[in-house]
Amino acid sequence: MTTLFAIHALDKTDALPVRLAHYDAHKAFLSDTSAHGIRIVMSGPLMSDDGERMIGSLFLVEAADRATVEAFNRADPFHAAGIWQAVTITRFLRRQG
Repeated sequence: MTTLFAIHALDKTDALPVRLAHYDAHKAFLSDTSAHGIRIVMSGPLMSDDGERMIGSLFLVEAADRATVEAFNRADPFHAAGIWQAVTITRFLRRQG
């Protein structure tokens, strides 16, 4: 049985150049998550209020448990590059959509 989890990751201040430098590796990592026991339901960058710059990442994933999600997040090239200031992983119960 799988459970939904939300991963909310906010970038460090001025992390955009580092984010862009690691974007291709991050995108390749997300292209096949089966080795990590994760299925991405949806994901994308969090944006500034004016819509002009990326300020973080949001994922909705299916996984067997929280430990699997934590390991997946640690394996992300963005994590290794130290882009994220804060990452919150929260179990999610889908009501609509």
